[in-house]
Amino acid sequence: MLRSSPGMRIYLDHNATTRPSPEVAEAVARAMTDLFGNPSSVHAFGQAARAALDQARGEVAALIGASPVEIVFTAGGTEANNFAIRGALGAAAASGRREIITTAIEHESVLATARALARDGWTVTLLPIDAGGIVDPAALEAAVSDRTALVSVMHANNEIGTVQPVQALARIAHAHGALMHADAVQSAGKIPVTVSELEVDLLSISGHKFYGPRGTGALWIRRGTRLTALLTGGRQERNRRAGTENLPGLVGLGLAARTVTGKLDAEGRRLGALRDALEDGILRAVPGSAVNGARDRRVPNTSNISFERIEAESLLIALDLEGIAVSTGSACSSGTLEPSHVLKAMGLGPSRSQSSLRFSFGAENTPGHVERVLAVLPDAVEKLRRLAPSPAAV
Repeated sequence: MLRSSPGMRIYLDHNATTRPSPEVAEAVARAMTDLFGNPSSVHAFGQAARAALDQARGEVAALIGASPVEIVFTAGGTEANNFAIRGALGAAAASGRREIITTAIEHESVLATARALARDGWTVTLLPIDAGGIVDPAALEAAVSDRTALVSVMHANNEIGTVQPVQALARIAHAHGALMHADAVQSAGKIPVTVSELEVDLLSISGHKFYGPRGTGALWIRRGTRLTALLTGGRQERNRRAGTENLPGLVGLGLAARTVTGKLDAEGRRLGALRDALEDGILRAVPGSAVNGARDRRVPNTSNISFERIEAESLLIALDLEGIAVSTGSACSSGTLEPSHVLKAMGLGPSRSQSSLRFSFGAENTPGHVERVLAVLPDAVEKLRRLAPSPAAV
């Protein structure tokens, strides 16, 4: 466990990725050597691997209240989202339904896929969000039609943490004969996620967001939902995802899912208290700071804060030099000079969007880490503001 100290590093970027738990790392290493058989083989080595794969499938299913036969393992959230979208639209093409509806704040794995489909002749409709980062179900009701094949809305946003009214959106989609997909990469393992309560048809998760291995994920497919396969070849995953399974990684995914399932409520309360202490401290100590997104409808570990007259990348570097790791938004969009598409969709101008940092807490964080950030950040902001041009000079 990290301790708060100027010489120690503090990690507050858990929405980008999490450190695999020691138990998960050990299970992956052990599976690499002890379970080397191919799960499709009928001999004892293969059957031992198959048993481990089945156990992992059951553990992942339990995390989201699903049946194991509805779980298709993938190489992560991006593949799961692509499979859900392309698979659903591929199966619906013959019906004449040629539209996908999503939102302006989705992860790039959804938005980039939608743009590619638009180039291929599909109709793509982006729903707006309000100033708090929430989709109004009325906007979907106004947009959906009998040409809509799929509605895809993320459960929790990766940048601001807001949780969407997925159940209400699913009911509207189903009333018009469309399927409903939820990207739950940032919610599964952080808050209770139950597919029956959300009433979705498809749901994506990613292991490295809740202390599992990278390169592992899953797509939940409601029984009876028709999808075309994204990867063709062998008959793995009930003919839905060809290729020899990444058994060591999936063993780790299953263990990570089982580990977080039992402590979602307690850990959520703990992380929410840390996040709230950080926000309250920053808002008191740093003039011109503001929380982005609805504060009452978020996953408990995420905070997005803007700092007036600050370039976020400069503040990020200043904090990193103090041993504090944060981010400016989605790790998958790092390196771009464009303002956050999420904050832009909320109606925030480029100045505020480019002055925002994301703090995302995880299992290793402590109250001492919050104290350390609050001891460092106000001075860092003040120094950067002194170096910045005055508003009159801009």
